[in-house]
Amino acid sequence: MTIDFYFVQGSPPCTLVSLTIAALNIESEIKYHFLDFIKADYLKPEFVKINPQHTTPTIVDDGFVLWESRSIAKYLLAKYGDKKLYPEDIRTRALIDQRLDFDIGTIFSSFKDYYYPYVFGKTLEEEKLKLVKDALGFFNTFLEGSKFAAGSELTLADLALSVTVSCISAFAADITEYPNIVRWLKLVKSTAPYVEDIVEKCIHEFKRDLPEFRAMCINYMKSSS
Repeated sequence: MTIDFYFVQGSPPCTLVSLTIAALNIESEIKYHFLDFIKADYLKPEFVKINPQHTTPTIVDDGFVLWESRSIAKYLLAKYGDKKLYPEDIRTRALIDQRLDFDIGTIFSSFKDYYYPYVFGKTLEEEKLKLVKDALGFFNTFLEGSKFAAGSELTLADLALSVTVSCISAFAADITEYPNIVRWLKLVKSTAPYVEDIVEKCIHEFKRDLPEFRAMCINYMKSSS
């Protein structure tokens, strides 16, 4: 029985699921369904029927539907019995969850608030960039004396944060100002070689589609004004 994986190219959340699939080496268990964001495939009735929130990533496993990237990643790790990326020790797991919450609620949120309005045709706001840098500063402090994001071993927290930090580096801020982050990201990529390839593919696809999507949004705003 395969798992249906609905995804958008160049999506950081979808990339986290792709990293989890690669870490588990279960590509053969996955049936991939590409949704074209520019063509708004995610709004097609057949997908909305699966996920009324019409967000990606979404998986369907023998009738069980799940969305939100971190929930999907945890589900896959539990299903395929990987206790290294998400250990059972309660304190280790709590720290991983804290880092995942920090990722989605602070560092990725600040990046999204800064850069996504530009994607949708608006101008970048310098004051929002400061919040991105503040979040990077927090993460740089977290890594002081810590090999990985949540301790001495690679975990799901590192996979999630590697996507976010790489996108920030590519589109928003110079991470060389944060030596602990630079050291950590290099270590993550050397420990899990698939990370660099998959994340770089995400960034490439994002950059490739950005001009067309942004132009489409600007034209829509002009026609609506």
